Amino acid sequence: MDLLELRTQLDEIDGKLVELYEKRMAVCENVAKYKIETGKPVFDKAREEEKIRKVKSLTHNEFNCHGVEELFEQIMSMSRKLQYQLLSRHGGLNKLPFIGVDSLDACRARVVFQGAEGAYSQAAMHRYFGEEIDSFHVNTFRDAMIAIDEGSADFAVLPIENSTAGIVSEIYDLLVEFENYIVGEQIIKIEHCLMALPGTGLSDIRTVYSHPQSLMQSARYLSAHPSWQQISMQNNAFAAKKVAGDKDGTAAAIASEYAAKLYGLHVLEKGVNHSSSNSTRFIIVTNQKIFRKDAKKVSICFEVPHESGSLYHMLSHFIYNNLNMNKIESRPIEDRNWEYRFFIDFDGNLSDSSVKNALRGLREEARNMKILGNY
Repeated sequence: MDLLELRTQLDEIDGKLVELYEKRMAVCENVAKYKIETGKPVFDKAREEEKIRKVKSLTHNEFNCHGVEELFEQIMSMSRKLQYQLLSRHGGLNKLPFIGVDSLDACRARVVFQGAEGAYSQAAMHRYFGEEIDSFHVNTFRDAMIAIDEGSADFAVLPIENSTAGIVSEIYDLLVEFENYIVGEQIIKIEHCLMALPGTGLSDIRTVYSHPQSLMQSARYLSAHPSWQQISMQNNAFAAKKVAGDKDGTAAAIASEYAAKLYGLHVLEKGVNHSSSNSTRFIIVTNQKIFRKDAKKVSICFEVPHESGSLYHMLSHFIYNNLNMNKIESRPIEDRNWEYRFFIDFDGNLSDSSVKNALRGLREEARNMKILGNY
């Protein structure tokens, strides 16, 4: 038998497979109609596991057994997604508990940020809300989350990701813990400056204060001054405040130029962080389930069963609904060794039918799925 003949046989088999697949999906439509009428859930894990065992038993070797398992997992996944779409068309998708608004009511809002006056978070807040916003600051990210959770603030501004240092993992964990939601974001370019009391020169410096991440980002510059003692602070602005308050002519801080102006310090060097493209993404968080009607990004998190292929099946909902996923992160789940919670950002709006469809599928098949915000 030559290759051309073998390919002809494969074409004939593939044609039959397509025909049978379409017949199967037509039956699945009737299954969906039955479930719409009776209110039964689309995802029936026990039924699917039984079906997989049955089709595997029809194979004649181990390789085919694994192949058939993967094939039917995909077929049943497509069946579920078809059923979700039909549910959507017939109004079977529950309305999402989020309210679309034209804009955020910032005129009478009170905003909280973490850190001291002069922190990058404050700069992000002013960039997003304007200089005249009513605001206050707290010591920790948790304090900021508590402030909006309890209603002493309407919005919080929190750093969630740096372009060179990566995610701020504590913020991800707090978004799960609190019933607070992302409604906006602001990206700030980070330019660290070395600052000291007026009249202090580089040769006078013995100690440098800054946040550990900022010290790391400025490591190349600091390596040229090995005699300087580096001391970590909770926040860059706290470091600038300490240098100004201690009146120590041998101390310097690494912080923003904004902090230097605020605390009356002299900038000795600009751009001491080695990456000229260093930026931090801040999120705007509130305790209300709202989203701007022109929002273009959705953030969610979910857990998956600790078994082969579970994450793959979750991600397929984005593919099938033609949604562009632009970020995925994982965080360990407390008290459950080697199990993880996944955080995903994707393009879309909560009013889009494709987004609703994907979220319905994820909610039924994942564990503890939560919408973190649309912004």
